[in-house]
Amino acid sequence: MTSRRRVASIILSALAGISVVGAPTVAAAHPHIFVDAKFEAVAAADGSLAELRDTWRFDEVFSSSVLLDYDKNGNNTLDAAELAAVAKTVRESLGQYNYYTNVTINGKAVTLAKPDVLHGAYENGSLVLSFTQKPAGKTPLKGLIVFGVYDPTLYTALDFADDADLKTSGDGFNRCSRKVVRPDSKEILAENQAMLTTMFFNDPMGTDYSQIVATRLEVRC
Repeated sequence: MTSRRRVASIILSALAGISVVGAPTVAAAHPHIFVDAKFEAVAAADGSLAELRDTWRFDEVFSSSVLLDYDKNGNNTLDAAELAAVAKTVRESLGQYNYYTNVTINGKAVTLAKPDVLHGAYENGSLVLSFTQKPAGKTPLKGLIVFGVYDPTLYTALDFADDADLKTSGDGFNRCSRKVVRPDSKEILAENQAMLTTMFFNDPMGTDYSQIVATRLEVRC
């Protein structure tokens, strides 16, 4: 593998949460991958959660690195088989992070099933991945439901450019109110300076910082 192809492999591995030699060790303070994200929660007519839909469009720098590593036929794009290989790698590896998708109902985490498949596309120089997750069991929408899509390691920055990029659909949500919450990270940092030690940033999996600063969709039914 050439040095450039190895770099691409390391980046994709970092996205997938795989520990590899050469991967950055201090991810919390410096995201390395940037994603324009869209999220949709779908409710069934009986008022239960039916499924969650995520779409991620990766930045051009990361996308070009993936292209270097997965463009096996050298035609400067990702064909169907190559996209399937990328999606398969991410599907198999991101499970430990629940595909960055988190749901709580009245403070209790909802268990989500692994997506059957991730769909890939390569559009205007950007890698796009989309997938659907379903609750592992019947999940009535009662009380405060919080939907969050974020990387707990803070290596990947998932950005929802507009509030409309976090949405609900389905008759089961008709009786619910909704709001998008965008925490002010500067205020949070100022209020928690005593906690922000080197150990805090080097051990993001042991803290709630990523969850605290993440944009989220709150629904009350």
